[in-house]
Amino acid sequence: MSQGRRAAERLAGKTVFITGASAGIGQATAQEYLEASEGKIKLILAARRLDKLEEIKAKVSKDFPEAQVHIGQLDVTQTDKIQPFVDNLPEEFKDIDILINNAGKALGSDPVGTIDPNDIQGMIQTNVIGLINVTQAVLPIFKAKNSGDIVNLGSVAGREAYPTGSIYCATKHAVRAFTQSLRKELINTNIRVIEVAPGNVETEFSLVRYKGDSEKAKKVYEGTQPLYADDIADLIVYATSRKPNTVIADVLVFASNQASPYHIYRG
Repeated sequence: MSQGRRAAERLAGKTVFITGASAGIGQATAQEYLEASEGKIKLILAARRLDKLEEIKAKVSKDFPEAQVHIGQLDVTQTDKIQPFVDNLPEEFKDIDILINNAGKALGSDPVGTIDPNDIQGMIQTNVIGLINVTQAVLPIFKAKNSGDIVNLGSVAGREAYPTGSIYCATKHAVRAFTQSLRKELINTNIRVIEVAPGNVETEFSLVRYKGDSEKAKKVYEGTQPLYADDIADLIVYATSRKPNTVIADVLVFASNQASPYHIYRG
């Protein structure tokens, strides 16, 4: 049996909850699950931009009529909304099998002493507090059935800090520590805890970081061959479609011209 067929069988009928699903890696991951499962999957797509989610759902309904998709507006910085979001899922989506903690962002690129306090708050609330609270809301579902996959989107910035990225790097180091601790807490269960840590990925990430300045955003990728959202989505789906006894616990992924946050070859 081919790898693709085995993956499709393992994913069939599963329910996948993706945060930050309206664009970038989140949207690409939803698409990859649809393709890998041949549409035999349930997706819970959450993000701040409901209009984008509605567009995605309409396309899925057309391309994968067997798939079931629930969309919902969720800003993970509004921690009081997270548990009600999970509690109020339609009955057929309540039994979540895979959680993809994808919502995250960088804001600004400033040295310490000049960082906008709103940027500090935004990154910590989204990348750390939001991720932790979504995990806490979903984990009891996994514990009740002694199975499930938790995928946390880390970053190379969680392995090696760089100048003018102090807060973003700190949040991704926090994600890494939280992930490692959680994996050890769950060692006597069948719940898998996975970190996927990308390097340079061309998405809306830099446009958000530079607050809509497209020229600054473009310069991040100039002269490079970056990763793209579907490259990361492919890894996420691969990790969560392995045999139950296999945990791809930790993935650091670079484009072929990158070796660290500092070392990116620009041709």
